[in-house]
Amino acid sequence: MLVTFNEVLRHAEENNCAAGAFNTPTLECLTAVISAAEELGAPVILSHAELHENAAPLSVIGPIMVLMAKRSKTRVCVLLDHCERLGYLKQTLEIGFTGVMYDGSALPYDENVANTKKAVEMAGSYGAGVEGEIGTLAPREGSLAENAGSAAAYTDPDLAQSFARETGIAALAPSFGSVHGLYREKPNFDFGLLKKIKAQTGLPLVMHGGSGCSDEDYRKLIACGIRKINYYSYMAFAGSRAARDCLNAKENVLYHDAAAAARNAMKEDAMRAMRVFAGENGHV
Repeated sequence: MLVTFNEVLRHAEENNCAAGAFNTPTLECLTAVISAAEELGAPVILSHAELHENAAPLSVIGPIMVLMAKRSKTRVCVLLDHCERLGYLKQTLEIGFTGVMYDGSALPYDENVANTKKAVEMAGSYGAGVEGEIGTLAPREGSLAENAGSAAAYTDPDLAQSFARETGIAALAPSFGSVHGLYREKPNFDFGLLKKIKAQTGLPLVMHGGSGCSDEDYRKLIACGIRKINYYSYMAFAGSRAARDCLNAKENVLYHDAAAAARNAMKEDAMRAMRVFAGENGHV
């Protein structure tokens, strides 16, 4: 069933767990994530990133995401991820997305606040919740570069408190040491910073660059207030490895066989992540 972003966040807060947010730019990704969530009975977030427009146009994939969410046996939020244009954000709301992430983190603070407030007002008229970001992750979304933590601008807790109060967002994505893309070395998360941001904002916190962490780190992050974990790169690589193995196994492999192998591998990877995100109490 299609549910709002706020409903998924509320479930995560009440159960001290995190919801997985999975980018789904292909039908194989979509079916993998939804079937994994249904099997576990877990609330889940299907995400469409603006940067995937060339691979999966919003006008095509967006309505399919909403339709599959409505037909699902579990609770599904459909969310726009890392949107930098308010016009594009409005398009997703008109399609039926129930959550949006406006990313003005690269802008000056005042401009980020002003645009995020507009996003909150716009989304509110559709009954959707908004995630905002302050501080900058490195590398930017969509990159496969190695860790570049030194380039990240960590979020100031006092500024985060002001940002939350001024914008009225439902969730906050802070910068605390995670990176988009691949982790080539053990990440150095600032757990103390997360705790301060959580205490000062009172908001559900979001982890971007959530693929590839240890189970222990996931649990620590959830204990610090992370309630949404963005997860894509490692799931996508699991799919590509399975497709490659299928193609190499024998001659004359049909495309749909390789696609099915990718889908099954991504489902297993997504299920593993969802089990960890459910937390120590196993609430899904």
